[in-house]
Amino acid sequence: MTRISIAAILCWALISCADQEPEAPPLPNILFILADDLGYGDVACYNEESRIPTPNLDQLAKEGMRFTDAQSPSTVCTPTRYSILTGRMAFRTGMRSVFVGVQGPSLIAEGRLTLPQMLRDKGYSTACTGKWHVGMTFFNEQGDTIKDRSVKGVQEIDYSRAIPDGPIHRGFDQFYGTVSCPTTDWLYAYVDGDRIPVPATQLLDKSKLPKHPYANDCRQGMVADNFDHEEVDLVFLEKSKTFIQQHVQNTPERPFFLYHSMQAVHLPSFPADEFKGKTQSGPHGDFIFEMDYIVGELLQTLEELGIDENTIVMFASDNGPEVPTVLDMRKTYQHDGARPWRGVKRDQWEGGHRTPFIVRWPGKVAANSTSDQMTSLTDIMATCAEIIGTEIPKNAAEDSYSILPVLMGTQGDKPIRQYLLEQTISLAMSIRDGNWKYLDHIGSGGNNYDRPGEWGMSPYKLIDTDPDAPGQLYDLKADPGETINLYSKHPERVAEMKKKLEEFKKSGRSAPE
Repeated sequence: MTRISIAAILCWALISCADQEPEAPPLPNILFILADDLGYGDVACYNEESRIPTPNLDQLAKEGMRFTDAQSPSTVCTPTRYSILTGRMAFRTGMRSVFVGVQGPSLIAEGRLTLPQMLRDKGYSTACTGKWHVGMTFFNEQGDTIKDRSVKGVQEIDYSRAIPDGPIHRGFDQFYGTVSCPTTDWLYAYVDGDRIPVPATQLLDKSKLPKHPYANDCRQGMVADNFDHEEVDLVFLEKSKTFIQQHVQNTPERPFFLYHSMQAVHLPSFPADEFKGKTQSGPHGDFIFEMDYIVGELLQTLEELGIDENTIVMFASDNGPEVPTVLDMRKTYQHDGARPWRGVKRDQWEGGHRTPFIVRWPGKVAANSTSDQMTSLTDIMATCAEIIGTEIPKNAAEDSYSILPVLMGTQGDKPIRQYLLEQTISLAMSIRDGNWKYLDHIGSGGNNYDRPGEWGMSPYKLIDTDPDAPGQLYDLKADPGETINLYSKHPERVAEMKKKLEEFKKSGRSAPE
């Protein structure tokens, strides 16, 4: 071969390489872990006075970013989960309350873009494990939709008929979990895809379950042979681990999105046998410890498979801690799951919806970092959209802002959001404008603080500093405990924030188009 021909070949090779696009980095896996009724003060790295060890969450915070002003979109389960999966506030659907039993149809309308569908459209394998609680439709033997929300409705189920509007119809490739609250809501059986392979045929014998102050909220429903109330979260754990392992084995070239939706630490607090007595904080403390263990097991699975470096891990809770747990834990174990905030689950005050929120993304998110950016769990959808480089259509994720610049450390002190919406079980609303918080109602918006008795909230009722006001206004910077109602002292600010709230309600969105 002559020198001229060799030079020509080399020149052609260089030109060909120059014409090729540089290979894009692989899309990251995404693991989103959602705890249930876990309070801001239940996690040690958020509460130096916590009586419950949470070593795995503490380590996750050291390896990632810990948010101190993250909010669940609602003060109760169902609307928060809807908002996470759609990036849209659930009050826009008009639904009050939460799903129980085999209540449906799905709150997520057919055709609405969801977080898992958006990711699946970009090549992700998607799986949901655990508590769904966004509604499913069930049929009786005549093919009629079951309407009864009680145990009677569960007894009417025709298990030969497929569920038409479950997670696998809303963007997930796989689902293994429960319809509503796993150990609370009448149907104690596992859904696999669109079927319940082991029907719930026996009435639950509650005499065989633990007895303690945190054993309430377990209705006497129908139970399947393979359903153990004290093992539910470990079943979910094994299903999620299996999904990750099989994904890496069978389709390692594809990214995955796993939504691990826990039972822990929703009442009843039934920790598995191996966690009983592991803390000095009773059954609920042991249940929180089990929850933390599960987080550790999922993280260890990523590490063992060598995919932890390219996996974003997000952890949060769906709302604040439950009333009986907070009241008894304060009294018996000197542990405050709502600390340092006012209010608990169902309340519009911060204790009802300010959530632990931790994000780890090795090499991208600075380790051992903290952010005081105001953010909502609705923001997960827009954030993931920016991460994978996809456009969200105007009729989707209407209340979602991307916090990717915060995660990447490029945002500085400039707020991502100026405003943030919040809702209660009764659709009572509030709006944040920076440190200002306006509640468009009187009282908590949830719990009855005039109720006496063992589980009554009356001992925690505060004096209303503006008793004639039809709403509440707080300066969270000066008064993080929401003790001084400034409604009548700042009428112009009240009017401005109420106007903005009405604008967001009427327009159908709070995020920019």
